[in-house]
Amino acid sequence: MQPTADFDPARLARSLLRRSRQGALATLMAGTGAPYCSLVNLASAPDGAPILLISRLAVHTRNILADPRVSVMLDERAAGDPLEGARIMLAGVAEPAEGDVAANLRQRYLNAHPSAEVFVNFADFSFFRIAPTGAHLVAGFGRINDLAPVQFLTDLSDADALLEAEQSAVDHMNTDHRDALNLYATRLLDAAPGDWRCTGYDPDGLDLADGATALRLDFPRRIVTPGALRQVLVELAAQARG
Repeated sequence: MQPTADFDPARLARSLLRRSRQGALATLMAGTGAPYCSLVNLASAPDGAPILLISRLAVHTRNILADPRVSVMLDERAAGDPLEGARIMLAGVAEPAEGDVAANLRQRYLNAHPSAEVFVNFADFSFFRIAPTGAHLVAGFGRINDLAPVQFLTDLSDADALLEAEQSAVDHMNTDHRDALNLYATRLLDAAPGDWRCTGYDPDGLDLADGATALRLDFPRRIVTPGALRQVLVELAAQARG
């Protein structure tokens, strides 16, 4: 069996990173270097890199502070045999976030995990961004690929204007255009009707969530300004209604 002609490993890797809300985090035990694995909630930074909000009282956080090398296993959580679904192992370095970077990651994390508002301000909790060094994608027989970060991370070099306006655009869509978000989910992504909301934008697409279910809607072209974002959202809404 060979991969189909339309199989795009980089696109699937990007989608898994954007849609995943939980994963298995592997760290190295402080002092011994023994492997240690734990279940964590996560979100994605604007470039797609995983964001962690973790307590310094946790073993995995103490491990990271001693040796920041980590890996994260993410999967589609599909029904049936989990080994039949796509999954990705991302290796990287867990970097503590500070200042403006932490504020941005905080907002994106809370958009994905609103319940974290209860403990996000606890003194022992901190945000970390995993800077990827590579990824191993398994998407079925004959669909196994090693990927470099440039293949699955989103280029943000020219997107400052879009990122500055991101949260206001997210709030606007969630307040005034929930009907359009529901159309994106049901008509363009074949999802069931629900209380769909936007959790983030980036130059390549937007992220949607309904409870614990997260979806990724890719844009038909790269966008880097608020004006271009408005235009593409109008086009996608017209496509969904059509």
